[in-house]
Amino acid sequence: MNDGTEPGAMPEVEIMPPSHDRILWLMAAIGVAGTAAGVAFISARFGIGVLLGTVLAFISYYWLKHSLKRVFAEAESGEKPRLSALRYIARYFTLGAIIAFIYATGIVPIAAVIIGLAGFGLATVVEGFIRIFSSIFSVKGI
Repeated sequence: MNDGTEPGAMPEVEIMPPSHDRILWLMAAIGVAGTAAGVAFISARFGIGVLLGTVLAFISYYWLKHSLKRVFAEAESGEKPRLSALRYIARYFTLGAIIAFIYATGIVPIAAVIIGLAGFGLATVVEGFIRIFSSIFSVKGI
């Protein structure tokens, strides 16, 4: 009954839940809608600020994803992930410096940038509601 594999050894498969992509699409849609609303109801500078915040949120997300993947890959191989962990922390300082620059120069309203950055959180909340209501309505016997 031994097929030559170790017990518990599983092939390495990257598992990405379907909601992951939907969160990114929701974040993009929220950013575009926020940009359009900012331009229509407040000013073009405000709309550009929301768009800039959304772009920074995407950059932050992909930087975080890449940094964590490297940290865990190095830790799994037995190395101490010092440089990768430093890059992970540098993400916060870089984003902070960009936001401080935007605030100091006043090129766009800082509130608009923060609203754009918050798009990821809003997209996650919307995804949570989608998951809750889709599970409620798909249960048999209700």
